[in-house]
Amino acid sequence: MKALVQRVERASVHVDGEVVGAIGPGLCVLVGVTHSDTAAIAQRLAQKLWKLRIFDDDDGRMNRSVADSAGELLIVSQFTLYADTKKGNRPSYVDAANSAVAEPLVGEVVDHLRSLGATVATGSFGAMMQVELVNSGPATFSLDLA
Repeated sequence: MKALVQRVERASVHVDGEVVGAIGPGLCVLVGVTHSDTAAIAQRLAQKLWKLRIFDDDDGRMNRSVADSAGELLIVSQFTLYADTKKGNRPSYVDAANSAVAEPLVGEVVDHLRSLGATVATGSFGAMMQVELVNSGPATFSLDLA
């Protein structure tokens, strides 16, 4: 499982011109699933997102987690995180899990975060989504739980 994590002031997802998910300060997370991912890996990702210390403390150091900061999370499925661009100019997506595998695992990330007490918004799996965000400083992180 891969995730691209952006610390944001706010973020939203639109489908067909309507907002389907929106958050205030917190994390905008694009999640990619591969064939070998499991519910245990999805739960590990949720734990990592909940405890990742990338929010500023009183001294301006990245020392607080989204849990410590009462931040929200926007989780958006993103199969293109598994794009293989090594050969040619057209990405290959053979490493991305199909929707029958990916959708329940992204759901597991969301469910586990909520069980931890997180406020979580989501996109719409498989839809053509427009993600809009206002980042909070240059704070983008790539997580790979393979």
